[in-house]
Parts: sequence; structure tokens; C-alpha cells
Amino acid sequence: MPHAGASVTGGTSGSNNSLLLTTLERPSYSRDGLTRVTFSDDFLTSSLRAMNPEISAAPADGAKAAEAPPPAISVLLVEDDRSVRRYLEVTLQRAGYQVITAGDGLAGMRCALTTKVDVVITDAVMPEMTGQQLARFLRSNSKLAKLPIILLTGHDNDKRLGADKTLIDAFLHKPINAEELKKCLAKLLNTPVSEARP
Repeated sequence: MPHAGASVTGGTSGSNNSLLLTTLERPSYSRDGLTRVTFSDDFLTSSLRAMNPEISAAPADGAKAAEAPPPAISVLLVEDDRSVRRYLEVTLQRAGYQVITAGDGLAGMRCALTTKVDVVITDAVMPEMTGQQLARFLRSNSKLAKLPIILLTGHDNDKRLGADKTLIDAFLHKPINAEELKKCLAKLLNTPVSEARP
């Protein structure tokens, strides 16, 4: 029999009985010499859940909501060779990076100006604007000057690129090794090396 402080309606659905709690009063006094018994919310919730397991548990008071994961690091990848660009894009995405791609230096410059970028990976020799020219532009822009820049180059370009080492944070030789690229990014960004996702 329900206590005086609760109004309960009962019904039958198939072979399962259902109880619906509609009101609850919780006075802290006695009337006519009778003490009114009240139940805590936890007791009522547990009782209802026992009668109907499909009722989900409410979050406990003071429980912290799950924190949203930090946004992915955004990599601007500038490479004119489509197959190389695609290979590097997939490699970076599997390592957990958000990748923005551009097919030449000029397109890369536009991307850097219009989207959020955390690090730039650029080929050295490209049409429209070379990787070195792109790096000079980035260093001259107050909002982009501190972006880490990785230059992808062939071994035969090392001597010619010697004067540009003040613009570039790291050099990687082609063909690019995926693990070497990830370690280079982790070092520049001061983050753990990401493992490729299956």
C-alpha cells in the first residue's frame, strides 16, 4: 500500500506490471498523531528501476559531464604531386590530424589566410609559388609568422636551400617516411607521437 505522500497508478501491459509515480509530498511534520513516512529520491528511483530495468539511471549529483576531446591539430599540406599529396593526407589523418590540402604555393597561401592552421608542410618545388616563397610570406605575416613549417625536398636541393634554413623549422627528404613525418610533427608541436589508427 503506498504511503500517504505518494499517489500511484497501476496498470497491466502484457505480463508486465507498470507503476507510475505521479506526485510526491515530503512534509516534515505529524498529523493526528501519525507520522508520515517519506522516501528518498534514490530509494524511489531504485524501486522503479527494479520494476522496470529499462529505466536509465540519472546522473549522480555533482557528477562531472564527460569533457569534449580537444580539437584536432590542423595541418596545411601543400604538395603539387597528387599521389604524394594523397599519401601524406591519409597518413596524417590516420595519425589523428585534421588535414587541409593545397596543390601549389599560391593555393596554400590562400588556405593559410582563410582557415585555422597549426602547422604547415610544404613541398619545395611547386608551380605558382615555391615552398620557400610560401615560407617567406608566412614569416612576414604577423598572424602566421610563428607557424611551424616543414619543407619537403629532394637530396639534390640541399645546397640550394641552405640560405632558407632560417625560414624553415624542419627539412624532410623525399620519399617521405610516415614515421619520420609523425615524429617531426610531434617534436615541433611538443605532442606525443600519434599511432596510426587501424
